[in-house]
Amino acid sequence: MDWQQHAARLSAQVTDPVSRWLGPVAETPRHELVPRWWERDGVGEWRLRDGAADATAWMAAAYANRSLITRVGTLHADKAQLGDHPEGLPTSSATLPSLVVRMLRHGRLADGLSLLDLGTGAGGLTAYACHRLGDGCVTSLDVDPYLVGVAGERLASLGHHPRMVTADATEHVPGSYDRIVSTVGLPAGPGLAPVVTALAPGGRIATTIGRTCLIITGWKRENGDVIGQVERDTAGFMLTRSGDDYPPALAELFTLARDGKSEDTNMGAYPVVDLANAWELSSMLQVTTPGVEVDYELHDRTRTAYLVHPDGSWARASADGTDLPEVHQGGPQRLWTALERIRHQLNGEGLLPLLGARVRITPDGVCHLSRGSWHASVGAQ
Repeated sequence: MDWQQHAARLSAQVTDPVSRWLGPVAETPRHELVPRWWERDGVGEWRLRDGAADATAWMAAAYANRSLITRVGTLHADKAQLGDHPEGLPTSSATLPSLVVRMLRHGRLADGLSLLDLGTGAGGLTAYACHRLGDGCVTSLDVDPYLVGVAGERLASLGHHPRMVTADATEHVPGSYDRIVSTVGLPAGPGLAPVVTALAPGGRIATTIGRTCLIITGWKRENGDVIGQVERDTAGFMLTRSGDDYPPALAELFTLARDGKSEDTNMGAYPVVDLANAWELSSMLQVTTPGVEVDYELHDRTRTAYLVHPDGSWARASADGTDLPEVHQGGPQRLWTALERIRHQLNGEGLLPLLGARVRITPDGVCHLSRGSWHASVGAQ
């Protein structure tokens, strides 16, 4: 199968002509790492795609600059049968190559330095890193033993033999590393602390914070703090998980948000927005109101947004198109009001203080953000 021309085209698309990552992308047969994957069909169900059954579609998918979902809920595409339609959220993927390259660049890798690839997935980042640094410098870690095992086998078939580790990074990260690049959204606070511990003094981390688009990079000081910044770049990664699947969503609260009536009903100040695709807004909401979950529906011209929080708070805002919405809120917090404060700040100042903010990650995993007179801490108990 003539995959090289496809890989060369992809490499030219996602790297610069003088990039050190040009060769690794061009010389990695990505299709061999993703022989099967999931795609949404026309009615929103997950449909299995088998590369061997359609080589043309396999080449097109594997060498496009896109993420390929490899696991939905607890069902990996490798283990699925044609006709399966799993339900739930994606739980593993082959990350789009341009984002992999961006995260590696944020990691500031150099010859002879040890790298932890946190979030093995299909093994793409591990393959690129082995090509660039050598197998002996690369460790790849994932919580899922099947992912680690099959990625290790496929990498070996490509001639790469990195150290492969199965572990829950929010509990313990074995070893110490000069560089850590995470392609899962790590939870600020206790769940981030083991990763900070595993970063060697003088080492550098590049990661996102769970439920946000924020790419945080920093260097570890001798006192254990990581000092850095929120990059002027964004990424959306799956959350870390400790079990075979994510915990159940706040289903009862979302039902309440969809159907509930409250005495606190008013007109909103801004049109309804799909927060899942308004990354900076949703990230700021996570910083100010950690733990909030969102959903969005569009029926004809009616836009409806839902916000819920584990403390029992909920909000629903609905309107025709860009008209101002009717807002219902309940529980101890006023979630839509919190969002409108952020939107008011954005309108008044022209920007939010997140991108470019300074960051200090303390050994307990708490992320302290600051920019000018603005300060916030994420992950504090």
